[in-house]
Amino acid sequence: MAAVGLDIQNQIAVVTLNRPETLNALNFGMLEELERTVERLRYDRNVRIVIFTGAGEKAFSAGADLKERKNLTDDEVRRNVNKTRTLFQRISELPKPTIAAVNGYAFGGGFELMLACDLRIAAKTAVMGLTETSLAIIPGAGGTQRLPRLIGEARAKELIFAARKITAEEAYLYGILNKIAEPDELMDVCFRLAGEILQNGPLAVQQAKMAIRLGMDVDLKTGLAIEEEAYEKVLATKDRIEALRAFAEKRKPNFSGE
Repeated sequence: MAAVGLDIQNQIAVVTLNRPETLNALNFGMLEELERTVERLRYDRNVRIVIFTGAGEKAFSAGADLKERKNLTDDEVRRNVNKTRTLFQRISELPKPTIAAVNGYAFGGGFELMLACDLRIAAKTAVMGLTETSLAIIPGAGGTQRLPRLIGEARAKELIFAARKITAEEAYLYGILNKIAEPDELMDVCFRLAGEILQNGPLAVQQAKMAIRLGMDVDLKTGLAIEEEAYEKVLATKDRIEALRAFAEKRKPNFSGE
C-alpha cells in the first residue's frame, strides 16, 4: 500500500499521508514518496491548489516515526531530519496555494508540515503541538522558525519550551489556524475555500503568494520592490485583459492561466 495517496479532481490535488496504523508517522520511505509527489505537483499545470491531510480519523501526522528512529544511527537521523526540513521548504515554495486539512493529531513533524502550508483548517477534535523538547530534541523541520513568524516570539517559545499540546480552538485563537470545522465537514470546508481561490486568476494567485512569502523576511522597502516586480508579471497577461472584459460585460471571467 502506498504511503502517500494522491487524488486530483477539478484542479485540486489531495495528498494523503497514508500510514494510519502508525498515526501517519513520517518514516524515511514516506518522506521519499511525499517528495516525489510534491515535485510532480509542482509542474502539473492541471493542479492549482494542493490539500494535505492524513488517512484515518485519528491523525494528520504524529510526527517522526520513533520506532524507526530508535534503530537509526546518528547519521541516519541527520539524513531523515534534513530530508524533512528540505521537503517542507519545497512545500512552502510550491507556486500554488496549499491547505493543511488537519483531521487529528499533529505533533512534531506533523505540526511542521502544517506550518509549511499556506492555510490551515482543523477538525474541532484535533490536537497539535511541537513536542520535541519532551524527547530531549528540538523541532528540526522549520518549527523554530515558522511558528514565531506566525504567532510571535513569546508565544512560540512558550509552546516549544513547554512541549505543549493545544486544542484546535486554542490554535485558532493563537492565529495558527484559519478555520475550525466539525470532523465530518473538514474536507468540505477545505474544498469550499479552494473553490473560492479557483475563481481568481491563477497567475495572480501565484504571484501574490510569491510576493507575500518573499516579502515576509525583508524590510518594507524591499518588500514593496518585490510586490512591484510581481505586479509587472501579471500586468501583460491574457487573464488580466479577460478580467476587464468580463467586468465590462457583467459576466464571470474565464481565466486560462496565461
